[in-house]
Amino acid sequence: MLPIAHGGFPVKPEEAWQATIGELQLKMTKATFDTWLRGTTFLGYEDGTFVIGVPTAFAKDWLENRLLGLIKRTASSIMGRTVEIHFVVQPPSPPQPKEVPPLLQEKAKSFSFHPDYTFETFTVGPGNKLAYNAALAVATGKDQAYNPLFIYGGVGLGKTHLLHAIGHQATKNHRKALYVSAEDFTNDFINSIRHKRTGDFRLRYRSIDLFLIDDIQFLAGKEGVQEELFHTFNALHKCQKQIVIAGDRPPKTIHPLAERLRSRFEGGLVVEIQPPDLQTRIAILKSKASRRGLELPDEVLEFIASQIQGSVRELEGALNRFIAYIHFMGMKPTLETAYIALQKDGEEKLSPDKVIESVAAFFNLSPEDLKSNRRSKELNLARQMAMYLLKDCLSLSFPQIAKLLGKKDHTTVVYGCERVSRLLETDEKVGKQLSLIKDYLLKR
Repeated sequence: MLPIAHGGFPVKPEEAWQATIGELQLKMTKATFDTWLRGTTFLGYEDGTFVIGVPTAFAKDWLENRLLGLIKRTASSIMGRTVEIHFVVQPPSPPQPKEVPPLLQEKAKSFSFHPDYTFETFTVGPGNKLAYNAALAVATGKDQAYNPLFIYGGVGLGKTHLLHAIGHQATKNHRKALYVSAEDFTNDFINSIRHKRTGDFRLRYRSIDLFLIDDIQFLAGKEGVQEELFHTFNALHKCQKQIVIAGDRPPKTIHPLAERLRSRFEGGLVVEIQPPDLQTRIAILKSKASRRGLELPDEVLEFIASQIQGSVRELEGALNRFIAYIHFMGMKPTLETAYIALQKDGEEKLSPDKVIESVAAFFNLSPEDLKSNRRSKELNLARQMAMYLLKDCLSLSFPQIAKLLGKKDHTTVVYGCERVSRLLETDEKVGKQLSLIKDYLLKR
């Protein structure tokens, strides 16, 4: 039976497996992950064992003999307990009839937009506001000046989300929109030549109102595909059809790219999506948690947001890991559990409570002493050392440290950390005490 969370958090076993997959993707090379794990499917979880489907017996053999240890360690870390992994070969899907051209098989799929990627679920902040407003304008057809609209930015910042949101909105307005990745565009083009269906290919890509193409940097160096895209672009632009392009870099830095194609990409509006700031990251987490029926404490959201400063995808992965942890461990969603849940494999298992307890023990005090309002020379120094170590070892924010130590005003924490920093430069005794406390923490 699955462990039942005390707080009743509605986390499914699939989410724990998805968190495991996310961790493994970061640990493995892209080739290894794509070859052996991308095609796996979650089938069930029973008595501490994940049942995972794999496409072939060969893949099952490889995973069991080469990667099982890493997968078990990663899943066990997320679950907070030892788990087993059982791989099952899934019968392959029946092959598509040969007489059906691959181009037509993909047609329905390409017109399907991700149900979660809408304008309503996109969290707007200073780093993406311009891109969001431009995308909304082209989706509603209010402004033909942004044609093409070129959106660029790092991995996992929301470019694909905006392209799908445009598609959803355009479809509501009875406009025909097509989303495709540059890789799929390339494969469609190659298949159309192989099956002598170039007429079908051009009809598909030129009889639409909005053309949404993602990961445009994939076309760098592919001269034949660039040539076809150039003519597709011209045909659509001439008929005043909207074109939206997304990539991981601006047009001028995509090499090699035909100059005439680059100039067309730059002929409309080029906007950048920047990594979200702290407040936007908190808002993203709050929104995603709310959509799953969870209301997490502000200090937990702030802590998770402070740990992940780049990709929104990584931010969601961290949230999934935390939710899976409190669910399977039966824990409450506190700052303490958030810190433990997000620790990477191999890191020392420090936590805010352990830091406070260690400082208190060193000075022959109790944690309650450090959290009290009592004042004495020794107690003040101990309390300030705890503040300093919480900041230095755990990278907690000043307001988070203030809450842990029962202080209403975080400026007390700022002063305490600054005082210890000054003492480290002038007082050898304080330096030795701090070193001893750190050694004690690491040996616990």
